[in-house]
Amino acid sequence: MLAVVRQLNADPACDGILVQSPLPHALGKDAEQLVFDTIDPAKDVDCFHPENVGRLVQGRAVLAPCTPSGVIELLRREQIPLAGRRAVVIGRSDIVGKPMALLLLQRDATVTVCHSKTDDLAARCREADLLVAAIGRPAFVTAAFVKPGAVVIDVGINPLKSRDHAVQVFGEGSARVASFEAKGTGIVGDVHPEVAAIASALTPVPGGVGPLTIAMLLKNTLIAAEARAGVRRV
Repeated sequence: MLAVVRQLNADPACDGILVQSPLPHALGKDAEQLVFDTIDPAKDVDCFHPENVGRLVQGRAVLAPCTPSGVIELLRREQIPLAGRRAVVIGRSDIVGKPMALLLLQRDATVTVCHSKTDDLAARCREADLLVAAIGRPAFVTAAFVKPGAVVIDVGINPLKSRDHAVQVFGEGSARVASFEAKGTGIVGDVHPEVAAIASALTPVPGGVGPLTIAMLLKNTLIAAEARAGVRRV
């Protein structure tokens, strides 16, 4: 696998490299980081190489993580102010939680990062003007976590396990349950649908952060290609 990455690093026809993680367990616990470290930083379009992470921390990233960047773009286009606002990020993953907190800090939000060891998680979340949920637990964030009028960003994409699971989340007779019955599958975010009744804005799942993640990946690939071609962005 490392040989393939090195081949792509050297290939002038390749502008961006993205690793679909997690990698198979059989490759070993350190495999993922070894692969990330091997990617040419100039082609690291999801910002996992240590050099790019360091630039992100310093506020001078050229290639920023796709999902957090998509959230920032969504907030910008919806004209949701961040400066001075209290933001809470649930989750501390390298792919979403940590870089999300950094991007919010760089826009002058006051940021708290919560995780599985946080005491009284719901109370911490209720302090937020902006709540970002990125924990991978279906419908975990209920109305008890949300301050009335808060903006809630749902990054989670979780499969519905059964019809009973769909009913538990969406309620008997809902369109989402009917869709599950028709398709035999469905997805739900980290935020329970009941939150829509008290939040001032809530991103949908599917159709919210996901498409923006893809858009930011394409944007990063374009930036990487332009940089390698010597094109200066205005």
